[in-house]
Amino acid sequence: MREEYMIERGGRRFVLYAGLLEEAHARGLRSIETELLQVPGVENGEVAIARAVVRTEEGKFSGIGDASPGNVSRAIAPHIIRMAETRAKARALRDAINVGVTALEELGEEEVVPEPVRETHVKGAQPAENKNELPKEALPATRKQLNYLEALIADVVEDGVAKFEDMVGKPVSELSRGEASEWIGRLSGRAA
Repeated sequence: MREEYMIERGGRRFVLYAGLLEEAHARGLRSIETELLQVPGVENGEVAIARAVVRTEEGKFSGIGDASPGNVSRAIAPHIIRMAETRAKARALRDAINVGVTALEELGEEEVVPEPVRETHVKGAQPAENKNELPKEALPATRKQLNYLEALIADVVEDGVAKFEDMVGKPVSELSRGEASEWIGRLSGRAA
């Protein structure tokens, strides 16, 4: 597995779905088929369950994935069926190419270790109100957003990150949280 597709969170290493897919293609991926086993609804807690079957030169491998508003980020919540499918494909691909490291996309929101918050303040002091503070959407995109966006770009945009950056007019790393969230939504729709 190429190192560019590996990521570390909270001292643990994870692989990105895009890396699994690339490696599977390099090793003779023949097909990926998916099936929605459970449609999310009120009666089942809005849980989508998907099954994926990966066929390679080595054989047939399957995986199950689930997603619900409780185990995905708010930006992904409208796309839980696609996330369940991505998680199922990730599990099947990991078995097919013998990768024992969990894919980042398989994790539930509560399992992802958040990026450290960098705050400086004097103990006991009340924080000053800053009228010049940027709205949350204008802050730089989080590492988690960028990793997920890069995986989507690799999966959806024909010429990858370079074409995406040309289209957007700036490097992926310079996107704001709001911009990253918007593009995640757009590209998730294309990945269906």
